[in-house]
Amino acid sequence: MSDAQAIGDVVEGALKARAIEPKAGEQDAGHTHETACLNCGTALLGSHCHACGQAAHVHRTLGAFFHDLLHGVFHFEGKIWRTIPMLVWRPGELTRRYIEGQRARFVSPLALFLFCVFLAFAVYHQTASETTYQGMSSPQDAARAEKAIEGKIARLEAERAELKRKGQDTEQVDDKLDGQRTALEITREVRSNVDKPDQKVSDISAIDNAVKKFRENPALTAYKAQNYAYKYSWALIPISVPFLWLLFPFSRRFHLYDHTVFVTYSLSFMTLLSIAVMLVALTDYDGLVALLLLAPPVHMYKQLRGAYGTSRLGGIVRTFALSIFACIALTLFVIFIAAESGA
Repeated sequence: MSDAQAIGDVVEGALKARAIEPKAGEQDAGHTHETACLNCGTALLGSHCHACGQAAHVHRTLGAFFHDLLHGVFHFEGKIWRTIPMLVWRPGELTRRYIEGQRARFVSPLALFLFCVFLAFAVYHQTASETTYQGMSSPQDAARAEKAIEGKIARLEAERAELKRKGQDTEQVDDKLDGQRTALEITREVRSNVDKPDQKVSDISAIDNAVKKFRENPALTAYKAQNYAYKYSWALIPISVPFLWLLFPFSRRFHLYDHTVFVTYSLSFMTLLSIAVMLVALTDYDGLVALLLLAPPVHMYKQLRGAYGTSRLGGIVRTFALSIFACIALTLFVIFIAAESGA
C-alpha cells in the first residue's frame, strides 16, 4: 500500500469520525463581519449562529479550504488530546464521566473507535510484510515458494557461518533465519492445504467453506478477509455488549447504554494497542511487544473499577470473566468474517 493510500485511510477515518460530532466543542473563529447567518439567515448574536452553529464569517480562499480540511482531520473536536490520555491511563473515569453527561470535553466513543479502526488498518497495510502465501494457488506455486525460501535459508546459514568464523556478531543474521524458518513452516502448511482442497476441516459450514476458498486462492481470500474485517469492525460492539451485561445481570444501576459506552471505549484502546504492537514489532524490542500484550487485562480491570465502582476482588473476578468473554466475542467475529470472505 502506498504512503498516499495510508494517509488517505487516516483522513477518511478522521472525516467519518468528524461526521458523528460535526461541531460540538470547537473554538470560536473570532469573526463577526456579517449581521445575519449566511446559512440560515438568522440574526447573529456572536461569532457563531445560535440556530445552526455555522461561523459568522466564511472565508473564500484556497488557504481557508485547506485549513478546514486539516481542522476537520486532525482536530476533530479538538478533544482528542484530552480523550486519548484518559483512555490509556484512566479509562474507567473517562467512561463514567461520558455516561454522566460530560460530552463536550471528550471525543464520543463511536467517533474515537472509527478513527482508531481506520488508523489501525492504514498502519497495518503500511507495515505488514508481503504475505508468504501470496500467489500460491496451486501445488506448483507452493513448491516454488518453498524452494525460494529454502534458498534464502541456505544463503543466510552460509553468511552466519562466515561471520562466526571471523568472530563477529551473528544476532542480525539469526533474527533473519528465524523469520525465514517461520515463513518456511507457514509455506509448507499452506502447501499441504493446497494439496488437499477437499479435506473437511470444520463441522461449521461457514468456516469449512472459507477454508476451501483459502485453499483455492489464498491471496484473494486473505485480501477479502481484511476488507470485510475493516468494513464490519463495528460489529464487535453489538457482539460484545451482551457479554458485558452478563457481568451485571439485572442490575438497575447500569443499563445497556452504559455497557455500550464501556465496550466502545475499550475496543478503541485495544485498537490503539494493536497499532502500538505493529509499530514496535518493526524494531528489535521484542520484550516490549510481550509487555504490551499484558496490557489488555490491566486496562479492563482499571476500566471496570472506574466505570462501575467495583471492589478490588470484584474487579479481578470480572476482569477474568471479561477476558474469556472477549475471546469468545472475537471468535464469533472471526467466524462472521470467515463466512463473509468465503461466500
